[in-house]
Amino acid sequence: MRYFIDISYNGKNYHGWQIQKNAVTVQSTIQDVISKILGKSTDIVGSGRTDTGVHAKSQVAHFDVNKEVDNDFIYRVNAFLPQDISINSVNQVVDNSHARFDAISREYIYKIHDLKSPFVDGLSTFYNKKINMDLINEACSTIMKNSDFQSFSKVKTEVKNFNCIIFHASIRRKNNFYLFKFCANRFLRGMVRALVGTLLQLNEGKINLKEFKLIFEKKNREYAGPSAPPYGLYLNKVNYNSDIFHG
Repeated sequence: MRYFIDISYNGKNYHGWQIQKNAVTVQSTIQDVISKILGKSTDIVGSGRTDTGVHAKSQVAHFDVNKEVDNDFIYRVNAFLPQDISINSVNQVVDNSHARFDAISREYIYKIHDLKSPFVDGLSTFYNKKINMDLINEACSTIMKNSDFQSFSKVKTEVKNFNCIIFHASIRRKNNFYLFKFCANRFLRGMVRALVGTLLQLNEGKINLKEFKLIFEKKNREYAGPSAPPYGLYLNKVNYNSDIFHG
């Protein structure tokens, strides 16, 4: 039987999601605990990787087991996990369902605060300049009209193409935070942080809207802005068709 687990984590203390040699990662931490609970080595497969310091409100992973699991399983796993990782739910899915390949869209939030506070350190990026939301949302319209994001991808990445379908891109103000929101069928490595960093350059007048639009045509990472810090980024949601879930 195959199950999807919904996971939240604070990425501050981890070298990203994906298992690495000689490094503590979110995937390895959860996998070790689930293997201990089930009494056998159990692999978990995530919907995608997050980099060092990046958080997740809702990451999804799948694992296989030969017996039914229930809410008691969640309680037991959470009891062994560190405080900065939690399992929110577990749901049985069709046996050939895949957390990564069956995802139809992913949503990221990038959080910025402009009022300095020690209580959000490591959970949001401090930015002491006013953001022109009309300008940024106009640029977000440009993002949604484009499909090739090579200029916003890490250089050394093994992908067949740089095409992404952007369903949503925007910025809004909520309390003392600016929230960038991006939803797409897929994201390239470093893409969201590169987009945010470039949008902040636009906000500061280092580039204009016309120059921002030209970055897409260059298809070269050197033309985009610096990557925004990792600790403002959250994997917010992973979406699937409902027919893969039991019940």
